[in-house]
Amino acid sequence: MGQRNRLQYIILGLLNQHPQTGYDLAKAFENEIGEFWQAQHSQIYPMLKRLEAAGEISHEDTVTGEKLAKKKYTLTSAGREKLVTWVSQPSPELTPSKDEFILKLYFIKTANDPRIQPMLREQYQLHQSQLHHLQQRQETVFPNQKAIDQAYGHYLILDHAIERESHYVEWLAQYLEK
Repeated sequence: MGQRNRLQYIILGLLNQHPQTGYDLAKAFENEIGEFWQAQHSQIYPMLKRLEAAGEISHEDTVTGEKLAKKKYTLTSAGREKLVTWVSQPSPELTPSKDEFILKLYFIKTANDPRIQPMLREQYQLHQSQLHHLQQRQETVFPNQKAIDQAYGHYLILDHAIERESHYVEWLAQYLEK
């Protein structure tokens, strides 16, 4: 299933949480969803039109301020049914990650290549920073067991991301020159 096909389910899932504007949906890709899936405005807005044309979402025009009209999207029963069906289906394929650093490493021939240590240091710093960010998000979004219980899948994803980054940092550290 292509990224564009999955985007429809992400939007349906986000709207299942509560009605949102296109802007709100785009912001979700900067925070929680953005930790594991990317989408741009140029993908989100056309998908909203398609989902609405298919009867899976609807919108209500709202006015904020004096003149700013916004469309607030809501999931329809058809959209909810489609989301439930998709979530219930198996996910039998592994999606390859697109990691430019790993791709570059593939083309390094020897352990004494002068580019390796700067690359490792840069990635170590980036992944340390990402790990810190994720840990902060976990503390903010899930301050107690009640918050975890109310969004358990989200908690699992964040916990997975923390584990992934922790492992990545450990892996980089073992190849960094001391």
